[in-house]
Amino acid sequence: MMDIPTAFSASYKEARIKFLEGAATAGFQIESHPHPLPGRDGEELAMDVARSGAANAQKLLIVSSACHGVEGYCGSGVQTYATHDQEWLAHAADHGVAVLYVHALNPYGFSHIRRTTHENVDLNRNFQDFSKPLPDNPAYRALSPLILPQVWPPDAANQAAVGGFIQTQGMPAYQAAVSRGQHEFPKGLFFGGTAPTWSNLTLRQVLRTHVRQAQDVAWIDLHTGLGPSGVGERIFASGDDAATFARAKQWWSGNGATPITSIYDGSSTSAFLTGLMWSAIPQECPQARYTGIAMEFGTQPMMEVSDALRAEHWLNIHPEAPSEQARQIKQRLKDAFYTDTDAWKAQIISQARQSLFQAVDGLSGDK
Repeated sequence: MMDIPTAFSASYKEARIKFLEGAATAGFQIESHPHPLPGRDGEELAMDVARSGAANAQKLLIVSSACHGVEGYCGSGVQTYATHDQEWLAHAADHGVAVLYVHALNPYGFSHIRRTTHENVDLNRNFQDFSKPLPDNPAYRALSPLILPQVWPPDAANQAAVGGFIQTQGMPAYQAAVSRGQHEFPKGLFFGGTAPTWSNLTLRQVLRTHVRQAQDVAWIDLHTGLGPSGVGERIFASGDDAATFARAKQWWSGNGATPITSIYDGSSTSAFLTGLMWSAIPQECPQARYTGIAMEFGTQPMMEVSDALRAEHWLNIHPEAPSEQARQIKQRLKDAFYTDTDAWKAQIISQARQSLFQAVDGLSGDK
């Protein structure tokens, strides 16, 4: 069994090496989709895909990381640990479930310590029908001058204005306005884009290759940044369908011990979102019955995470910022989405591992 802290890495480059070595040692089928740009240290970037189980398996579990770039520091650790976890590997194999590990959906953001893709797009707001009018977010439009001020740190007037909005409208309203997704401000936060990103198109290619032969598909997409530190929230990741939600609860709720939350009924720490990545499954693989969750691990209080994001987006607009300020902003963002302690990592592995076993049991009809 791999030592838990060893599964996690200090950089994208290190994480990729560990994951690929683990997948190769486990005998997985591996393929890599090179990204067009280099990493922070000049390294090659790629969306790496490793598969265990038969190519024609009818039951398939997808485990993905780094949809939001910097969140890959957590997700990659989970995936790497899984490649060394003999009990887990045997459980999936014994139940006839193939597992598709998609490492670094957004390798650019992972390497460059950004939440967004190289197009400054939030990948989990980018799965839209771009031939139709895109969702409007008037609340973000109203807040946009405050969210990204001219100077950083924000001056007293900006802090008062943001604080005033939260005091009068409430934190849920602020979170919804900022994080729901917007398609109007290309340099802004949670920008959903005006066309499919490289990561969107590449993931669809992966799904067409690996998922079209499966009849029953589960997906665990690994995230960080919302909720209490170290707590893994299982957020329903599908359309607002009662039967699918009931199945997800049957698979992952642990009879109430590990409840499923939803953006549709307000039970999740996440606001209602648009352009979500899971929608690629019914579009690209309509033959499959799909059931999915986003596994969201808490890190820091919401306002700290929000301000770390604001700071990093400000830095992206102001590359002339002093190098020490830039370093501090990047470290603050990393800290907002990854808690570099052994205790936090142990919490993440324990809960993620549990969700993996639950998914296999659900796919195989054991629950």
